Amino acid sequence: MIQSRRLSRIPVYLFSQIAELKRQLRQEGVDIIDLGIGDPDRPTPRHIIEALKEAVEDPQTHRYDESGFGDLELRRAFCEWFEKRFGVRLDPERNIQVLIGSKEGLAHLIWTYVEPGDVVLVPDPAYPVYRNNTLLAGGEPYYMPLLKENKFLPDLSAIPEKVAKKAKLLFLNYPNNPTAAVADLDFFREVVEFAHKYEILVAHDAAYSEVTFDGYVAPSLLQVEGAFDVVVEFHTLSKTFNMTGWRLGFAVGNEQAIKDLSKLKSHVDSSVFLAIQRAGIAAYCGPWEPVKETMEAYRRRRDVLVEGLQRLGCPVEKPKGTFYVWIPVPEGETSESFSEKLLRKAGVLTIPGTGYGKHGEGFVRASLTLLDPNPEARLQEAVERMERAGVRW
Repeated sequence: MIQSRRLSRIPVYLFSQIAELKRQLRQEGVDIIDLGIGDPDRPTPRHIIEALKEAVEDPQTHRYDESGFGDLELRRAFCEWFEKRFGVRLDPERNIQVLIGSKEGLAHLIWTYVEPGDVVLVPDPAYPVYRNNTLLAGGEPYYMPLLKENKFLPDLSAIPEKVAKKAKLLFLNYPNNPTAAVADLDFFREVVEFAHKYEILVAHDAAYSEVTFDGYVAPSLLQVEGAFDVVVEFHTLSKTFNMTGWRLGFAVGNEQAIKDLSKLKSHVDSSVFLAIQRAGIAAYCGPWEPVKETMEAYRRRRDVLVEGLQRLGCPVEKPKGTFYVWIPVPEGETSESFSEKLLRKAGVLTIPGTGYGKHGEGFVRASLTLLDPNPEARLQEAVERMERAGVRW
């Protein structure tokens, strides 16, 4: 069997390779402190689990969701939360599509609009889904560098006009994976103006909108005047409610884009299990105290890791968003050499920045989510192992 040319255009999924490496090292008896994949390690809040149990007992949830857009009560619950959170009113009948996790929706938006040869503006470094699904669809990624000197925001003015005129989609993700950078409404206004000028649809991946610290509150792109003309924003329960395996998310924004995305999805999936959608209603109706507790736990972990790295001379700052730390590598190291050094000499697994694009060179990503009874102590141990291995900046 010969794979399609489109599949041969993309590499093996980064995290599949990492999972295999971890398996090999553990078979060799290596005690790994895994700061790799960002998968929340805290439990899903109890009231959400109880809502799922109750919904599973209802035979009506075992049938197809024939609405096309997802359970209407779930859409209403999300829209009510969205208005309270961002001050933006969504029409649950027109502006929202339930997704099997936001990753699925991001990929399918590309397939909805991109034809062979179309240009897609993709940040670099970035979550690989944007680039890889552009390639699968036959599109051409144009990479927007996310550089430290520009606060890891793309410089829209640096995009050649001929490229901007050909672009169909522009991807953004703030708070950002992998750099942990955040954006404000002034930058989002620039984005909306740029999208209007060149008639580009903006796909904003807001997966980490609720994972913020130190008083920072992440805005929505849809807060900007005129955004509904040019924006689809993606939200997920995965990071906010520790529900990565549940696969539930939303696309919200431009009415026509939501209709088009729904049309494509009707041919490739049959929506999310209705019992999970009912549990999603419980998530957005609250209580929200478990979410606050989770974010406080991440803040404490962040402080342990960042302050420990700073004691080793690392010029890293405390991020205000996501549960990642974007760590600059010491002089003389590359992303890959430093990541391998940490793994081989200290048993600490990080992700080379180049796994997210060539402009990730010079950094490794560490996640604050790790399966351990005492994550803070484990992060402290990671720093101590680095120090014993002679890691300095």
